Amino acid sequence: MNLRELLAGHDHEVLLGDPETPITAGARFDAHRVTPGSLYIAVPGHLEGGPEAVGPALARGAVAVLLDSGAPEILAAVHASGTGACVVRVADTRTAAAVVTSRYFGEPGRAMNMVAVTGTNGKTSVSYMVESLLRIAEGAKVGVIGTAGSRIGDALIPMPRSVLSTPESPDFQYLLGRMRDQEVSTVVLEATSMGLLHHRVDHAFLDVGIFTNLTQDHLDDHGTMEHYRDAKLRLFQGMCRSAVVNVDDPVGAAIVPTMPGRVTTYGIDAPADFRATDLRMDAFGTSFTLHHEGSKYPAAIPVPGRFSVSNALASLAACHLLGHDLAGLVAALDRMPPVPGRLERFETPRGTAVIVDYAHSPDSLDKVLSAVRDFAAGRVITVFGCGGDRDVTKRARMGEIAGARSDLCVLTSDNPRNEDPEAIMDQIAPGLRATGTRFERHADRRAAIAHALSVAGPDDIVLVAGKGSEPYQIVGDQLIPFSDMATVRELAAVQD
Repeated sequence: MNLRELLAGHDHEVLLGDPETPITAGARFDAHRVTPGSLYIAVPGHLEGGPEAVGPALARGAVAVLLDSGAPEILAAVHASGTGACVVRVADTRTAAAVVTSRYFGEPGRAMNMVAVTGTNGKTSVSYMVESLLRIAEGAKVGVIGTAGSRIGDALIPMPRSVLSTPESPDFQYLLGRMRDQEVSTVVLEATSMGLLHHRVDHAFLDVGIFTNLTQDHLDDHGTMEHYRDAKLRLFQGMCRSAVVNVDDPVGAAIVPTMPGRVTTYGIDAPADFRATDLRMDAFGTSFTLHHEGSKYPAAIPVPGRFSVSNALASLAACHLLGHDLAGLVAALDRMPPVPGRLERFETPRGTAVIVDYAHSPDSLDKVLSAVRDFAAGRVITVFGCGGDRDVTKRARMGEIAGARSDLCVLTSDNPRNEDPEAIMDQIAPGLRATGTRFERHADRRAAIAHALSVAGPDDIVLVAGKGSEPYQIVGDQLIPFSDMATVRELAAVQD
């Protein structure tokens, strides 16, 4: 397709060159990923691109440039390059990028059932649950896009490390096109607040949007909880045809009267279309009674915790909205595989239970520790830290939560990024001290896990929180290979 066709119906102004220039290699925000025949989209502030990188993009073969600012400099760069590239101005490059890239790949979202999950906690778990239910109940071919990467079934789709949990629209639409071409029936994706704010999943033709909850996180990006909430709520302002919302959460309940399409509710405390009662939990899972349209279904999930039941309700509701038989979905619940890095369990040769979980916000840490407390026979030992270059206001609060619900805490490094791990721990420590719970500090994460395992007895539970299934630790600008669960297994074998 040419640029004029890709932008048809979207306001634009041709500043230079021929808008009928064929675009044969897709679109890119990152100058270093441009290939001959690409459209380069000069997104202001983009780390690997922007108006400043037009020269390198042209040198790599870009045949057209889309801009919303920096026109004089960009036009000068095009003239200097002698490439004759077309330059087009739009009001907002990110909004236009969603339209252009969707059309380039043939609007792939139209060909599949599209489910987007947003909320502070539960996005990854709900995504995995939706996929598992459809695979187990009906043998469906499902695509997943999220924190753990993108895959079709068990087959990962290779993408550059820089690709985000909710990818920028050129990568997102590429993934959808690939999934459509491999005859995927349903795609479930994690819609982060920044992904929604930056229009990454616009023009995806979403069938179902799921809202899990809203608690403090990402204030480093949004500044206030109100801005954070508003970014999440974009999903329910015309982006999806139907919504599945958690009415136990006040923000979720407020979506019900404002959503322009159909709304299905779920909850444990509040009356809802999908409601769970009679929760019974042990270390291996949770059973409950599902209520829907006057019928009761005995249900069980192989994951402990009240919040896990809430995630299961969201997943059942979304799958049922897509037309799948509810009884078959409920029957598939207790056969779901564990979600990697979410209450992932391991027992050491000494008999100590170790749980690895992604909990990295105050609310998620509180929920995981509450669940662990419900079935712990001995002490609860918590290994955790806080990420660097992220919201500093949650650090003392997380220390307070860990201290209140643990018998011993081992404070350590998470993903320090460009901060000093010792300085991060200094900010967590006041919260811990306020609880009176004993804690120790080991900046080296492996050493922290080793210490926790060394002092744990057969009835104790060691919770390693914060990184879940992440295969690396971010130190400075480097991704250093590190897996919490792999480290636990290695250390347990040595200690045996």
